[in-house]
Amino acid sequence: MKQQKCKLNSYSFGDYMIFIIMAIVCFVALYPVWYTIVISFNDSSDSLRGGIYWWPRKFSIESYRTVFQDKTITRAFLVTIARTVIGTVTSVFFTSMVAYAFCKKHIMGNKFYMVLGTITMFFGGGLIPYFILIKNIGLYDNFLVYIIPSLFNFYNAIIFMSFFREMSPALEESAKLDGANDFIIFVRIILPLSMPVVATIALFNGVGHWNDYFTGVMYINKAALQPIQTYLYRVVASASASKSVVAMPAGISAQQVSSTSVRLATMVVTTTPIVCVYPFLQRYFVKGFMVGSIKG
Repeated sequence: MKQQKCKLNSYSFGDYMIFIIMAIVCFVALYPVWYTIVISFNDSSDSLRGGIYWWPRKFSIESYRTVFQDKTITRAFLVTIARTVIGTVTSVFFTSMVAYAFCKKHIMGNKFYMVLGTITMFFGGGLIPYFILIKNIGLYDNFLVYIIPSLFNFYNAIIFMSFFREMSPALEESAKLDGANDFIIFVRIILPLSMPVVATIALFNGVGHWNDYFTGVMYINKAALQPIQTYLYRVVASASASKSVVAMPAGISAQQVSSTSVRLATMVVTTTPIVCVYPFLQRYFVKGFMVGSIKG
């Protein structure tokens, strides 16, 4: 008991102020998420009356039923899952492979490519030239527009290089003595030992692919290739004109639901998967993000 009292008394006034400020910051950050969940589970017509802050006043899952029965949303989910999985795997593998090559000083033009890569981090060609490029190479209205442009990211390559340079050269030397080539060394030795940084970059790419709506808006015209975030963006944009009611999709009963509750239910559904994945990668994320900051 005495030790507990000593610990409580050891906190200064400044410590308590920090606790209060952090509690306010956490509340400001988390309450909008909680409010979104509450409204999405409340009856749509009842939500229009307002006055709901902490708990659903009239519990209902009609908004979620609307979301999951809409074939367009289901197809958009499948597109988002496919682009996230394929885009993340290919980007991590390609970026790490290029970064591994950049770590070798004997590679011809190594410094020149490093300078070019650094320039691309600060300067871009602009949206219109990029759109023309995408269209001319046949990626417009093509699923590969989600994959190919995101194969390589120089910032992620720098993180990979910082990790690879800390590895002992003896690993590669012993593997070469056993007859392994560079690709075998990279796949069987380097990548398995780089799981913290691989998980970090995979999280970066996965969240980026999952949350990206702009690519679908700019480079996709076919509804079948539209990701869920683009669909949500268009729902929110179209609902701004009629804020009271939105019609049910084809094949569903004639009952109508609030456009606000449907939008919020869609937001909850789209953010839940990536939120569920994050805790499993958090320990790798923290370790990989500190790559290069501490030696030894």
